[in-house]
Amino acid sequence: MKKKWVIGLCILLAVILLVPFPIQQKDGGTVQYKAILYSVYDLHRIDLDKDDGFQDGIIVEILGIEIFNNAE
Repeated sequence: MKKKWVIGLCILLAVILLVPFPIQQKDGGTVQYKAILYSVYDLHRIDLDKDDGFQDGIIVEILGIEIFNNAE
């Protein structure tokens, strides 16, 4: 019985830490997918210095440390 309780607790903890929820930014269309352990930014910002007027890219952070950034 105790083993089932521990497995259930581990699954619940994994769901809480790893399941993201989307946050819409009001900067032209950026969406931030944020969980407790990581964040993913799907950038589509207004940037008047660019030819097309937008900055596009993806930024991935794990535990607050940026590990991938291809934003133009």
